[in-house]
Amino acid sequence: MSRISTKPPGGTRDLLPADVARRRHVTGVIEQVYERYGFVPIETPAIENLATLLGKYGEEGDQLIFRLLHRGQALGRALDGDEISEADLADQGLRYDLTVPLARFVAEHKRLPRYFKRYQIQPVWRADRPGRGRLREFWQCDVDVIGTTSMTAEAEVCAAVAEVLATLGFERFALRTNHRALLRALIAAAGIAPGLEASALVAVDKLDKIGADGVTDELRGRGVSAASAARLLELLAPGGEGDDEATLRRLRETLPAGEGKRALDELAELLDLARETPAAGRMRLAPELARGLGYYTGPIFEIAVEDLAGSLGGGGRYDELVGMFGKRTIPAVGFSLGLERILLVMEERGLYPELPGGPEILLCAIDVPARRVLGVARRLREQGLRVDVHPGGAKLGKQLQYASELGVPFAAIVGDQELEAGRIALKHLASGEQRDVPLAEAGAAVAGWAGAY
Repeated sequence: MSRISTKPPGGTRDLLPADVARRRHVTGVIEQVYERYGFVPIETPAIENLATLLGKYGEEGDQLIFRLLHRGQALGRALDGDEISEADLADQGLRYDLTVPLARFVAEHKRLPRYFKRYQIQPVWRADRPGRGRLREFWQCDVDVIGTTSMTAEAEVCAAVAEVLATLGFERFALRTNHRALLRALIAAAGIAPGLEASALVAVDKLDKIGADGVTDELRGRGVSAASAARLLELLAPGGEGDDEATLRRLRETLPAGEGKRALDELAELLDLARETPAAGRMRLAPELARGLGYYTGPIFEIAVEDLAGSLGGGGRYDELVGMFGKRTIPAVGFSLGLERILLVMEERGLYPELPGGPEILLCAIDVPARRVLGVARRLREQGLRVDVHPGGAKLGKQLQYASELGVPFAAIVGDQELEAGRIALKHLASGEQRDVPLAEAGAAVAGWAGAY
């Protein structure tokens, strides 16, 4: 019999206790900030109908959706030995993001508030090639406002995200901002035919990965002339360093009246609103920002962190997505943070505070009945201490050795004499110092003692 691999599937990972503690710290900050902004939590199923998912993410996104097979089928070949074709695939898949499921959720639940502010922290799945910081199963932390076209909604989601990042310890970051209607106008101004607009957007979205020459080559490969490709890259170039006003002026002078100039007006309004929020000084106009997902209709955002390739998250307005699932067009805007990416960068940059880990105390007993040991543990826990109990059957030296292996800062030693006196012996393992304290005062003693080290 062949040996079964204990590694998790490619693109997934196990989480050790320290990993879970860090995730809980980050998600706790996110939840607290989002709730202060009036957002409420929802959850949706991991599995969605393919009709819900397909056609929402663009030509490349649809290829990364995990599809589910019918029960009884093996991957690639059915149990009867026949090859599985596209038609054999079930009509369900794992969710690719949290935005499309939200749109379905809103269309399904008719009694939601007129202006619905939700946040959602759940895993998503993408059949992508695994790599450092790129998983097939990962968590997103979304915040969205449904039901209004007001730029206040954009300002609120950007402000909440900016406050989350600042609270987590990020200092040098920016919220890069653009508008899909502006991109369309710039593509037209470059002389690119309407039929090639979608292809041009796919190419432009890769600008930060493959550079201007790579985008030019891809545009040419998609049927765009060399002159139009060069003109588009010229139009997408930002203004001076941080000079959003100069960029706005240049684009206003370049574009004719129409949706492009209306998009510039909306961006100018958003930049102005952001000055009164925690996003003040963080918003940066980025005409080259495309965001590859196909459902965006208005302003789009992406987080840029100094000295970091890639983004920690992004979002934008998607006024037509909810209407795909119902009879009404419902405007919406949202922002998504990538939890795994944030965790990785925080670890690399030492941004985590000291987090409570496992137990603070290992309770060690010397010839004491288990029933009485558990009673002591209960009294210690009632004082707010995190207590592990040694299962017994070992001499004190072995119990203390296990406490060191466990990484607890204290051991509590109890024997018949301590029990009769209502006391325990507290031992600080790092220093070896030991104190005899009343059992009822153990919590205060540990807190005071721990603060001295």
